[in-house]
Amino acid sequence: MEKIKKIFAIVARQFEDAKFIKTIHGVENLVSKVLSIALIIVILVSLADLIVILSRDLFTLEPKGLFTKTLIEIFGLFLNILIALELLENITAYLKKHIVQVELVVVTALIAVARKIIIFDSNKFAKDDLIALAIASLALSVSYFMIRQSNSK
Repeated sequence: MEKIKKIFAIVARQFEDAKFIKTIHGVENLVSKVLSIALIIVILVSLADLIVILSRDLFTLEPKGLFTKTLIEIFGLFLNILIALELLENITAYLKKHIVQVELVVVTALIAVARKIIIFDSNKFAKDDLIALAIASLALSVSYFMIRQSNSK
């Protein structure tokens, strides 16, 4: 019975505010680092995939033209890597300052929406989808402008 009381006391001390907050920050840091490593792996694999696609399309002679994939699809691959780099920057900024930088998040979202607009295929999607992307782009642009204005003050 005495051992159970000691164990309970040790566990109870771990839930004191200061220790509990310290534990939460430790878990947040660990998760952020694991996400960073996973994202770096995704970026490197995506980059290797892009290099393979570009080298295959540039150095093989096809009667259809220079690229077997459309340029829009290739631009989409470039933008995917750019978005992943922005996400990595978000995680890195969080690890440095322990705050989520809203400006970086909005810029990343704006790049993602711009990517969707750039690779938009009117044969696959309805015109309403393009209007929705335009509205999202406008809303994110206004948000970014407001954040930049408030940060400059």
